[in-house]
Amino acid sequence: MPTRRAPARISVAIAARLVLGLGLVLDLGVGCATNPVTGDRDFVLMTEEEEIALGHRTQQEVLQAYQPYSDPALQAHIEEVGREIAAQSHRPDLDYHFTLLDSDEVNAFALPGGYIYITRGLLVYLDSDAELAAVLGHEIGHVTARHSVRQDSAQKATSIGVTIASIFTPGYAGAAAGSLAGVFGGALLSGYGREHELEADRLGAEYLARVGYDPDAMLHVIGTLKDQEAFEIQRASDEGRQPQVYHGVFASHPSNDQRLQEVVEAARTLEVPEPRPTNREEFLARLDGMPFGESASQGTVRGRYFYHADFGIGLAFPEGWAVQNQPQSVVAIAPGKEAIVELRLHERGQHATPEEFLRWKLRVSPESHTAAYRVAGLPAYTTVSSGKTPWGRRDIRYVVIFVGKQVYVFEGAARDYDGLARYDRDFRDTAGSFHALTERERARTQVPSIRLVRVGEGTTYEGLARNVRIRHDPEPELRLLNGDYPEGEPEPGSLVKVVR
Repeated sequence: MPTRRAPARISVAIAARLVLGLGLVLDLGVGCATNPVTGDRDFVLMTEEEEIALGHRTQQEVLQAYQPYSDPALQAHIEEVGREIAAQSHRPDLDYHFTLLDSDEVNAFALPGGYIYITRGLLVYLDSDAELAAVLGHEIGHVTARHSVRQDSAQKATSIGVTIASIFTPGYAGAAAGSLAGVFGGALLSGYGREHELEADRLGAEYLARVGYDPDAMLHVIGTLKDQEAFEIQRASDEGRQPQVYHGVFASHPSNDQRLQEVVEAARTLEVPEPRPTNREEFLARLDGMPFGESASQGTVRGRYFYHADFGIGLAFPEGWAVQNQPQSVVAIAPGKEAIVELRLHERGQHATPEEFLRWKLRVSPESHTAAYRVAGLPAYTTVSSGKTPWGRRDIRYVVIFVGKQVYVFEGAARDYDGLARYDRDFRDTAGSFHALTERERARTQVPSIRLVRVGEGTTYEGLARNVRIRHDPEPELRLLNGDYPEGEPEPGSLVKVVR
């Protein structure tokens, strides 16, 4: 029998060299660019014009997921502080945009091209204009060093390498592809990695010094956010949910982080203008009245109950399930993460019935357990159909409810393939609890807000905690809000943030 020759193969290393050569041939001009911060040549696959265009497109997606916080004076102040810092950066000619988001998540992030966001959930933990400038300076540092562009280029280059290597090395692509997904999107939530985060802090401290703020503000704000992170992780674990923490905080505390101390120390050696005040009391006055936690526009979670005053609706999730009020939905998760039910709001459009909306807007084909009925006197429709879930394709219980021009859609699914039968009553009961708010319930939708008090001799956080509207651990939360965590006490005569 004649023998067959084995197919030729090429090593991954050789394939990688081919990719690098191909990249240079494809685009010599874009593939190498001068880093605005270091002056070194970086491998990037995006011009500055493309970077700005990408940021513009992406910011539209951000504003679909998050609403800007409605306080024109505070928004203008954040823009003023941000632009002053940006003017001292390595890319002062970019058209920077600074937006305060109406979210209780503790976060700040930057998109390519100079689009920078900070949430009110983070802002309430700050104590001065200097600390605000530190957060904005850190995010400006990500922009000036082109961190997102460099990671995006590295992802694309590696993807090309995977494509070519997979041609010559069957099975290689499947093994590597999982690690390539979501580099840019993940960076907004989990940071850009230790080196880039440290560089952003170094640049932020430098920009702070150049406008006259003490670079130590960078250490102060990181310390506050690190304390908040530790506290939030423990509380989230107790409540069975994901923690809300700022992505730029290192694993170690700044007081023990030698490299962080060194980059801030370097900023102190710069020639700087006249030192400027931190404006603590003026800054705190801007926070007075800001919602703490959820805002009225997001709805309110009270135990297993969800109320939304603006929409005038309420409902109850199953007993013992962890309820999460997210920017675009409300989610309840069963103990052990064995099942999930989610409520989303849609616009009705031209669809005449809930069934028509399900079929043509959501692209769901009814399969079983289907019925048109009414919930609280409102037109409703339910079915079970296969769809995507956190555990892959599973049977999903859909319930669609029409309220005027709005459509409320419930989706419930279970981890196990046969789990729907076990949890279907919970899913249907949740949708069935949907109702118009009563006056008593409307009173429960009032959201707590930040208030300022000037404390006297002998005032303690233990005493202040007795008269605040903080559901869990009010005393340590007050210390976090005022930079006195874990055991500090307020100074007599000072302004203190409380929640009422």
